[in-house]
Amino acid sequence: MNSPNGFPQRSGACVTGSTEGGAVQDLNSKKAGKAAKKEAGSNGVLTFEDPPSVGTSFHETLKLLPDELKANTKIKSITPRPPRKPRLERAASLDEKSWRRWRRFRTSQESLTDPNETSSSNGSLQEASLSPPVRGRASPCHQGCQQNSLHASPDASEASPVGKSRGGTSDLGKRASEISSAFGGLLRGRAFAGGKPRLSQIMPARPLPPVEFNVGSHRLRTANRIDSDCVDYRHYSQHRSGRVSSSLSDTRLHGNGMVCDNGSTDSMKSTFSLLTPIRSKDVRSRSYLEGSLLATGALLGAEELSRYFPDRNIGIFVATWNMQGQKELPVNLDDFLLPTDPDYAQDMYVIGVQEGCPDRREWEIRLQETLGPHYVLLHSAAHGVLYMSVFIRRDLIWFCSEVEYATVTTRIVSQIKTKGALGISFTFFGTSFLFITSHFTSGDSKVNERKLDYNKTIQALTLPKNVPDTNPYRSSSNDVTTRFDEVFWFGDFNFRLNKDRETVDSILNQNPETDVSKLLAYDQLTSEMSRGSIFKGFQEADINFRPSYKFDIGKDSYDTTSKQRTPSYTDRVVFRSRYRDDIQAVKYSSCPVIKTSDHRPVFALFRVKVRPGRDNIPLAAGQFDRELYLIGIKRRITRELQKRQEQKDQKSSSICSIS
Repeated sequence: MNSPNGFPQRSGACVTGSTEGGAVQDLNSKKAGKAAKKEAGSNGVLTFEDPPSVGTSFHETLKLLPDELKANTKIKSITPRPPRKPRLERAASLDEKSWRRWRRFRTSQESLTDPNETSSSNGSLQEASLSPPVRGRASPCHQGCQQNSLHASPDASEASPVGKSRGGTSDLGKRASEISSAFGGLLRGRAFAGGKPRLSQIMPARPLPPVEFNVGSHRLRTANRIDSDCVDYRHYSQHRSGRVSSSLSDTRLHGNGMVCDNGSTDSMKSTFSLLTPIRSKDVRSRSYLEGSLLATGALLGAEELSRYFPDRNIGIFVATWNMQGQKELPVNLDDFLLPTDPDYAQDMYVIGVQEGCPDRREWEIRLQETLGPHYVLLHSAAHGVLYMSVFIRRDLIWFCSEVEYATVTTRIVSQIKTKGALGISFTFFGTSFLFITSHFTSGDSKVNERKLDYNKTIQALTLPKNVPDTNPYRSSSNDVTTRFDEVFWFGDFNFRLNKDRETVDSILNQNPETDVSKLLAYDQLTSEMSRGSIFKGFQEADINFRPSYKFDIGKDSYDTTSKQRTPSYTDRVVFRSRYRDDIQAVKYSSCPVIKTSDHRPVFALFRVKVRPGRDNIPLAAGQFDRELYLIGIKRRITRELQKRQEQKDQKSSSICSIS
């Protein structure tokens, strides 16, 4: 492969040439010529060295040289070596000053006075004589050199030794300069492998564009409205988790599209704010629509609802548990209130208890401790041993109306409040909710009595009281469930399986997992609901769990006493809505790990559609049970510290064994 000047490339070699004419004379300055003679070596060596990467034999190069030069050259073979590693001090390996001076010369004598130019000459003898001689390796050409520059190697500038004859030096010097220019052309296109040129810092001509904020991990729950620069996040979130956004919390930056994939949420909190600026002209404006559904900036209006719930769906956890009056509470309620199947916690938790523990306050503290600081007790009520607690995310308490409740006793003697119903109602944005927990009459054959309990409940519950009905045209004075948009009824309904114990046990043994369709064929409640004699307009999610009654306390076995009660689905959750498909059941199951009662807790998860409301309803003004909140959080922290201390003590303890 030939260089641009016609000389073939070669591997590393040294060329030694001697002349009889003496040193090369400078055409411009005699003083400069003497300096060149003084710097020349006494052995008359003219050295050229190429990058070790060039692979053509140097014998081919000699064929192109003039006969006069061939006669005075000797071939000195060397063993190729890999390039040296760059040293810390470059001055130890090459003469930087002479190399810089070499690059300042122009292609003609007139340009020699311009020190700012970087182009070298075309191989003139004047440049060769003025340049200081350097023995050894040639320095690589800088990558930023101009394309039209010829970089002659400074090694080629050495002339004949001092004390030789000066005759014929002009022709020989010119030819040597031609060879120098040729090898300089090779250096222009290649750099030594060992050398790493230092590039100057490059500053951008214009400011860099802002970094585009990516979407956070899809497992993190969304909690804010979508900003204008993150509108594509809506489609991403729907595809990944099925929900665009949820209500707000301390982790609200996770899901609003403003957190980078690997960014820390805590660091982003100081950068982005939930509060959007309010323009003065918007405050000055007056509108007759203020307080209505179409008003801009209404507290319960569509804009605020879309801000917290872009898909206008909230998650609700509804649970029922017959505690059998046990004083002992479960050590851990996480498996009950926070099942592992759903990825996210719900926006609202409603827990109804029948035959509750004697210390109701302790039960509520345990619930608060389990749910943690993100939830507050919106309201709790009791009717004898019937308890109901409503927890809601603390960010959402501003959108709840006043909470109302009512009770019904189904016993003939009203002083005995073990059987009856307890209802709690309120409006969230523009959707009214009613939660009822009941304990119907027990007994395998008392189906009619249970129907009477149901009818008495829907007629006697006096709700709502002060909060206006969202749709009075579809309400009935004889049925409380028709006066609310969304109704959830749960409790110990005491409906049994119309089959003997042996048959039920055989079915359970045949299908130990979740196939309980054969058992449901004998279920009293399913049969009565299909006839329309009870829970008219209500629905129930598919049952895929084993009967929740009756267990031996502390065990997984059903009743082993002499009574041999038949396992049954006594604990149920049913729901109804004024609008079709407003309520979607997500999960319906029981909690088999809690064994402090003969009943297993039963819970259901729902997705409920919420509509915007008007600002003319009485609001709860953010009220919640603050005392309970503080006690629950304090106990939560104390338990965590105790747990860590136990783990620390366990790690520090050691057991020694002597064999």
